Amino acid sequence: MALPILESPKYTVEIPSTKKVIEYRPFLVKEEKILLMAQESQDSREMLGAMKDIIRACTFEKVEVNMLTTFDLEYIFLKLRSKSVGEISHVNIKCSSCEVQNPVEINLDEVAVKFDDSVSKTIMITDVVGVNMRYIRVRDMNALTDNKKSQSDLINDVVIASIESIFDAEKVYPAENSSKAELITFINSLNRSQMQKIESFIAAAPSLKQTVEFKCKGCGHDNQLELSGTQAFFD
Repeated sequence: MALPILESPKYTVEIPSTKKVIEYRPFLVKEEKILLMAQESQDSREMLGAMKDIIRACTFEKVEVNMLTTFDLEYIFLKLRSKSVGEISHVNIKCSSCEVQNPVEINLDEVAVKFDDSVSKTIMITDVVGVNMRYIRVRDMNALTDNKKSQSDLINDVVIASIESIFDAEKVYPAENSSKAELITFINSLNRSQMQKIESFIAAAPSLKQTVEFKCKGCGHDNQLELSGTQAFFD
């Protein structure tokens, strides 16, 4: 005799980078086990893989997870966690004055992706040569978390993952049509000032942010801190 299968409620969320509205369900016990195993491993790649698998399943296989930006992935996962476990997350945060750990409650439904509207995706390198930038996508993350790579190689990988196309007065050159060697040659041809323009765009990428306020239980100092990134919202 077959046991009854419980129906999961459905919710909607807007993907921050595209503004597309998608449907999702909370994650189930089987998916929570995957997440717990990844957390216990303390391996960033396993954690990323678990987040991808859970989002793929909970959005009914209708979201191309690898093409999401990293902040899309974090935001959708936060919404899943809120509806699956509860919107209140309990974290410990150091006082900025005495560094005593303080228990703080965070309402995950109030956490948002913050964009810097002053940042342009089009960067002029010279009067005629420019670069169209993009935010790093999930599919690039494994290469960017390879601890065996040199710092120089990692920098190249981050910049390449952030370039959508290069253009001049006559033509646009999509990055996907160029080899990695060609893109590295282009990067190496930049001077420090030109490279800083690209680095500034990368540094200003949107991320999950929330301002929290609390009075330190140790010294009484009134703290006001901005938390950023998925890990900041969970112990």
